[in-house]
Amino acid sequence: MKFDTPATTNPIDRGRVVGVAHDRIDGPAKVAGTAPYAYERHDAAPQAAYGWIVGSAIAKGKIDAMDLRAAQSAPGVLAIVTHQNAGPLGKGARNTAHLLGGPIIEHYDQAVALVIADSFENARDAARLLRIDYSPEKGRYDLAAERGHATVPKEGFGGPADTAAGNFEAGFARAAVKVDQSYTTPDQSHAMMEPHATTAAWDGDRLTLWTSNQMVAWAVEDMAATLKIPKDKIRVVTPYIGGGFGGKLFLRADALLAALGARAAGRPVKVALARPQIPNNTTHRAATIQRIRIGADRDGIIGAIGHEVWSGDLPGGGPEVAAQQTRLLYRGTDRLTAHRLAELDLPEANAMRAPGEAVGLLALEIAMDELAEATGVDPVELRIRNDVQYDPEAGPQRPFSSRKFVECLRQGAERFGWERRVPQPGRVRDGRWLVGMGMAAAFRNNLVAKSGARVGIDGRGHVVVETDMTDIGTGSYTILAQTAAEMLGVPIEAVTVRLGDSLFPKSAGSGGQFGANSATAGLYAACVALREKLAAKAGFPANEAVFEDGLVRLGNQSQPIGALAGEEGMWAEDRIEFGKLTQDYAQATFGAHFCEVGVDIDTAEVRVRRMGGAFAAGRILNPKSARSQVIGAMTMGVGAALMEELHVDKRFGFFVNHDMAEYLVPVHADIPEQDVLFLDELDDKSSPMKAKGVGELGICGAGAAVANAIYNATGIRLRDYPLTIDKLLAQREGSALA
Repeated sequence: MKFDTPATTNPIDRGRVVGVAHDRIDGPAKVAGTAPYAYERHDAAPQAAYGWIVGSAIAKGKIDAMDLRAAQSAPGVLAIVTHQNAGPLGKGARNTAHLLGGPIIEHYDQAVALVIADSFENARDAARLLRIDYSPEKGRYDLAAERGHATVPKEGFGGPADTAAGNFEAGFARAAVKVDQSYTTPDQSHAMMEPHATTAAWDGDRLTLWTSNQMVAWAVEDMAATLKIPKDKIRVVTPYIGGGFGGKLFLRADALLAALGARAAGRPVKVALARPQIPNNTTHRAATIQRIRIGADRDGIIGAIGHEVWSGDLPGGGPEVAAQQTRLLYRGTDRLTAHRLAELDLPEANAMRAPGEAVGLLALEIAMDELAEATGVDPVELRIRNDVQYDPEAGPQRPFSSRKFVECLRQGAERFGWERRVPQPGRVRDGRWLVGMGMAAAFRNNLVAKSGARVGIDGRGHVVVETDMTDIGTGSYTILAQTAAEMLGVPIEAVTVRLGDSLFPKSAGSGGQFGANSATAGLYAACVALREKLAAKAGFPANEAVFEDGLVRLGNQSQPIGALAGEEGMWAEDRIEFGKLTQDYAQATFGAHFCEVGVDIDTAEVRVRRMGGAFAAGRILNPKSARSQVIGAMTMGVGAALMEELHVDKRFGFFVNHDMAEYLVPVHADIPEQDVLFLDELDDKSSPMKAKGVGELGICGAGAAVANAIYNATGIRLRDYPLTIDKLLAQREGSALA
């Protein structure tokens, strides 16, 4: 099915199942422990051996020699894989560094060996016996130091590196009110609960991977390219994933080395990255330096806006596209955005939840708060005044498909009690706590991707859905079951959803906030095809037939869909392909974050007291799971604001705090109250579902709301994340903390 004209009335609009809050249908299996994750596939590989990855002890250089003898003779050791015996390997198109290093080392903790043994403990202990001699080379580990050598990156995710409209420099120069500040965000880790893990088994020349990966088709393609074997020789199975946040979009060392280890040992092999290996061995969110300039009149109307971003990655990598939202969020005739990429020898940087906007809004929304202060305009009102209903770079000829930004601002402010905010910083006390309120805009581009599905029905009227779509804890099983139930007129209990297997039709996968909308649209297409088959067998025109209560009806005639399917059942397969609507219309999701913090008058400890948000993201397919995603994203935003930072050892080029004891993330007790409001919205230009993505919107801007609340509480403006106690204490003189 080609989606190239706006959606009209369709069965999803009935709203009997889709749009209604449902418990996650995979929940009982996960609570009971019967949902097997990649490392737990004892059923598929009962005699699996265990692999332990050895990572490079240097960040840049080469291996001179490897002495494996002590490890090879250790108890239970079955094989050791290194670059010397792995055979010729390629590199997947989506990998920047090689997943197995040697003799050249590209980053610290790059995998250089896999020790396979009959038990996990034996593999781990034998790995400590490897002796590897290195020749280290001088590396580049400091973004600020390499900023002057940064270059224009090639066009990729996020569009062109630079955009412009009007004459920014002239427009900014003549502005009555100016903001010109720099902001920094640090390297960050995904910190998902389930580590990267894979169980691999060979059957002759065929490889099966039970792995934790968000994008099944990408995993097949990149594994085939790396092993230099045909794609049809590889099966990837990933029905349950314990979180990904972008860290599992791409093939990683656990999957490759499990495959190589299974081949070397002649039996299935399990490999899981230990928690301290994840930050340096896998991907992370890159640090940024951002300069934002905004020129406005004395009423706060923006005439010029510029956003420049510097980030770093390994040679061949890409930038953190943190100026994306600035291209679309606010008005301004004179505009400039630019990205620059410095080559660093740190571990690979890549996508992390809401790449681009998550860190871009951390900077932009502080700058907007500073503009509000400079003009004396309330922060909510300032954003309302600068709303624009079309792409401000392209002009009115490219309107937004749907934009309820102002409604989010107004309804969110009213619900949060924004009118009680005292604009002057440092004026509100609650015992030993200085109390402040802050807000920020939420914005995330609406992305869509081609997605396919297969749907069948048996003689009992039971529906089965098959697609390689993944569920990374986000509720994919449930929204797909809801879609099939709505389209075919059956209860959700009559639907079985099978996910995460490369034998199923290729889907959009989970990432970029495009998964739910695209995957359900692909299933919608398959259901339309099945409805046509069932209607034809009933002798009804497909466009007039009504599917409800397990029947297909036309007027006063009806037949059970199970009876029409017969004993052999009936299947249909299709996919959704998106046309020019994404080019003709700017498509995005919007929201407004509100936060109240307390700052201890003596210690400068920050406590989030409550958070609220109002969001417009098209049809909300399952309000219960959507709310769960948004409050989780808001929590991640608090982490980015107050605590999350990978500390770089600039002498040796690695992340020092590489475990959950020292890489701090928020917990439930850190945010006692979170409120989420979804606005009623249908976007007929986004998909037949009239939905958009929502999973990443909640993180976009949340951290800036915290930062602005801290300023309102203390009068201290921090521009370097995370906003830690030492930074507040360093600026306490002359503030309410003094």
